Amino acid sequence: MSDIPAASRPVVLTGDRPPGPLHLGHFCGSLRNRVTLQHGHDTFVLIADAQALPDNADDPGRITGHVIDLALDYLAVGIVPNLTTICVQSALPALCELTQLFRNLVTVARLERNPTIKEEIQARGFGRDVPAGLLCYPVAQAADIAAFRATLVPVGADQAPMIEQTHAIVQRPNRQVGHALLPEARALIPASGRLPGVDGRAKMSKSQGNALALSAADDDIRAAVRRTDTDSDYLRVSDPGRVEGNVVFTDLDAFDPDRDTVAEMKAHDRRGGLGDTVVKQRLRPCCSICSRRSV
Repeated sequence: MSDIPAASRPVVLTGDRPPGPLHLGHFCGSLRNRVTLQHGHDTFVLIADAQALPDNADDPGRITGHVIDLALDYLAVGIVPNLTTICVQSALPALCELTQLFRNLVTVARLERNPTIKEEIQARGFGRDVPAGLLCYPVAQAADIAAFRATLVPVGADQAPMIEQTHAIVQRPNRQVGHALLPEARALIPASGRLPGVDGRAKMSKSQGNALALSAADDDIRAAVRRTDTDSDYLRVSDPGRVEGNVVFTDLDAFDPDRDTVAEMKAHDRRGGLGDTVVKQRLRPCCSICSRRSV
């Protein structure tokens, strides 16, 4: 436990939508930070089931069926209930009420310009048939952050525009009352950045089908590592390899604690003579350690 008095500790808020399991991209992008921050901070993790409704309205059972799984993923990576409060969003009606108020503080044009929302719309193929709830997702997130009076929000780099939009929303009531009624949260972005998917063509994502879930079984881990994209220009083992952009080496940088060995493997690959199988054999146990099944 931290020696920092509770009244002076920064407040951390983060969370996830429950349809589907968390994956290694979540672990790399946010979960590791949450585990560290729960020591010395007042931390809250929100299971955002209400925010998952816009693209699951036809099958809400997909949301309710994964709430417990999401909580299990949190516990598996090291989030401790004695240090972190895990909340279910729909159980806190005040969040919905504040969202309703905040919708009056932002324009549709501003919401449509949000890069994170534009990416979500494109990934789901909505075109102009965008659910209003999805378009207003940044408003709901701003309400969550403001309601908990969070000052630090661990997110991936792709979520930074959401925090910027939160600032713009909370500044409106702050200007109206003439003082900082609501604190402005700071985004905490991990140095490792986005984790690429196993196909090497996009970030790891549930919707893209290129992710490795934290709850993956050993056979699933082996299969995912086996199909992970490496160097498409690599013809023979004796050929010099390309480390930059190689998904397997990117994953090793993210998860392998033995930096010296990884550096030696990179040098060997650049010289030639290091086969993909050797590198993938090094990666597989790193993925297994991060899996929920290893806990």
